[in-house]
Amino acid sequence: MNHWDDSMVGRPETNGPGYVTGWTVSGLAVLGAIVAVWLLGI
Repeated sequence: MNHWDDSMVGRPETNGPGYVTGWTVSGLAVLGAIVAVWLLGI
């Protein structure tokens, strides 16, 4: 196997404000979905 590296496919920065914002938004979306299912009783 050849080892290759591509800047377009590389891992994202894990210490930037975009990373923190993304995790915060996704976490709030998951919590919102759980609360919505709980309140609607689906």
